[in-house]
This record gives sequence, C-alpha cells and structure tokens, in this order.
Amino acid sequence: MPSALPEGDPAPRDGVLPESALSGLGSRRFGLYMHVPFCVVRCGYCDFNTYTASELGDDPGASRTSYHRAVIHELNLARKVLGADAPPADTVFFGGGTPTLLTPEQFDAVLTVVRDEFGLAPDAEITTEANPDSIGADSLRRLRDSGITRISFGMQSAVPHVLATLDRTHDPERVPRVMDWAREAGFDHVSLDLIYGTPGESMADWRTSLDAALDTRPDHISAYSLIVEPGTALAQRVRRGELAAPDDDDLADKYQLADEVLGARGLAWYEVSNWARAPAARCRHNEIYWTGGDWWGAGPGAHSHVGGVRWWNVKHPAAYAARLAEDRSPAYAREILDDEVRRMERVLLELRLSDGLSLSVLDPAGVRAAARQTEAGNLEPAALDRGRAVLTCRGRLLADAVVRDLLP
Repeated sequence: MPSALPEGDPAPRDGVLPESALSGLGSRRFGLYMHVPFCVVRCGYCDFNTYTASELGDDPGASRTSYHRAVIHELNLARKVLGADAPPADTVFFGGGTPTLLTPEQFDAVLTVVRDEFGLAPDAEITTEANPDSIGADSLRRLRDSGITRISFGMQSAVPHVLATLDRTHDPERVPRVMDWAREAGFDHVSLDLIYGTPGESMADWRTSLDAALDTRPDHISAYSLIVEPGTALAQRVRRGELAAPDDDDLADKYQLADEVLGARGLAWYEVSNWARAPAARCRHNEIYWTGGDWWGAGPGAHSHVGGVRWWNVKHPAAYAARLAEDRSPAYAREILDDEVRRMERVLLELRLSDGLSLSVLDPAGVRAAARQTEAGNLEPAALDRGRAVLTCRGRLLADAVVRDLLP
C-alpha cells in the first residue's frame, strides 16, 4: 500500500456511498483487504505505508496489541455502508507491512467478524503475506486453523549480498524450511515474492534466486523489478552515488530469464509480474483489482473501490484509530470515476493479463493501434484474430508503451 495519498474530493464523515455505486453490488467479485502497517525493520527500497515500533511509540491505536480492534471497527462500518446487499467475500487479503507480526488469535478475531458481518464464499481465498523470519511452524499451523488458505512469503532473493542491499534481514536458508512448514500446516497455496534488478545483482545471482525459489516447489511466484521510489533510503543512496540505479536493459534481460526459467519449470504467466502452476493457484484477490471488481480496504492508508467510487484512508495508525473511535469513517478522500476513466483503467489493467483485453473496449483508433502493435511483435496475432489483445513476452516488457498507443 503506497505511502503517498492523492488529494481527491472530501470523503463523507459517515462513509456513505452514492446509490450508483451500490446498485451493482454483488454482480461483481468482492474482496476485503486488511492493511497491517507494522514492520520490525524498514527496508530501504520500501515506499509502502509501514512503521517500526520506534516510529509509532505508544500512541493510542498505534500498538500492535490493539490494532486489530480498529480494523474490526472499520469492518463494522463497511457492513453498515454496504447495506443489506453486501455480498459474501470471495477473497480476504492481509497485506503490509508484515501481517504476521499480529498473533494468530488477532487474525482469528478479524476473520470471525468477516464471517459474522459479510460471510465468506464457499471457496473463499484468504491470504496473508509473511516474512520468512516472522513466522514459525507452530504459528503457521495456528494461522491455517484460523482460516487462512493461502500464504505468500517475501523471499526477494536467495543471495546474501542482494538481501543486504535491500535491507532484508532473513537468512535465505530459512525459506525452504518455512515453505515445508506451510505445506505441513495444510495451506491450499504457497507463493513466493522475488525482486530483480537490485544494484550489484548479477545475472548469475538472479538465476540463483530463481532456482532456489523453484526448488522449494511453490505453486505461485511473483517477480517484480526493483523501482527506486523517491524519498526512500535506497533513493538517497542512489542519489549519493553509493549505488547504481537499475538499468532498463538489465531489467529486461532478467525478466526474460524469469519467464523462460519459470515456464520451463511448469509456472505459466497470467499477469505481467505473476506466474502460477495452475489456474487454481492464481491470486484471486489481485484478480479482483485487475478486472475492476469491488473491494473494501481496511487499515491506515488502505484504498477501496466499489462501483466506480474509489477512496483511501488516512495514513497514520493513530489518526486512523482516532477517527474510528469517534464513529467516523477513516477515509481521507475519494473520487468518483466517470465512464471514460473506467474504460482507460480497463485497458491499463486487463492488458496485463494473459487473458488479455477485449478489442470491444477500444475505440476505432485503439483498434488500429492494436493492429500496429501486433505487427511490431507486441501483441499475439492469434489472439487478435479472436478479438482480444494479448501481450507477447516482448510486449510485456513494453506494456506501458503499448497501453499509451491503445489509448490515443
């Protein structure tokens, strides 16, 4: 969850949504996101809305021991705002930060309220992110018992000097152990997150990380290029000349290697940065984001979207909890998306998927651009014949430029 918040329009104190947003509720997939902003150490590359204990102090609402009660308060508010037509949750996602700094009992308390207020779809996907050094065999079993079905570990790299540059503190040798413990605990799906393009990472280092990740037998891998975000410790080091900025050609070579290696080991891409062993292993919660579904994001800085209305909460945990203590919405601001903005976002997001984008979403100039992009080798010719725009591997590397061409 990015730390910077846009301004937007004022959000109502009670969080009420316009009738136009609520009218189609239940016809689209619905998910719940819980932002857990706590970290033991702030990683130098991270621009998410996260805090260490020393940064938060003892402000009311900023304590890990009481934080889940504020989230529960927001879930109660969400149920009231969405009303009688609120659908059961298809997905629940605990992100951060490091969600597993909360106790399994706190997870259980939040999920109990989710079940009571919304209900869960019969095959609901319930995910938590975790750091390899923030979890053990016993806590994994307890998380599984609370109802978590899917877990995603932040591996990032298997190479110690790369982890050190990223300020990651876990021992890479712990990753295979936590993967084994997760499978023994009975999680339906186990995923790993990787980062490529860290300053000083060679192609051999990246291949080492890919092989090490695959050797743990995940059924899902996310691989993201390193982005030097303004205001981070990493950005300061790059600006001072201590580290080189990521090189675009190097990033492209590493992406292509990832796609080749992961594909050869049975993981197929389904979104530009995500690969799964089978369709059932895809992250269904993220698919809600990519396909314009509805979700309510609870927690400081969390973003939500329902029926073309998007809003975002105040950032600081203490301010977030204070608003809820006053029975006030924690929303900082919101925007109502018009039809053209929603169409543009469909192009931006759906084109990233292996299923691609229906050409019917494009205007005539966009359809002509799709033909040009196919000739340039960025879109699959067979898919275009079926009325869809699907990126080739080359096109995935140039996805932003392709989108700009399709939206003249």
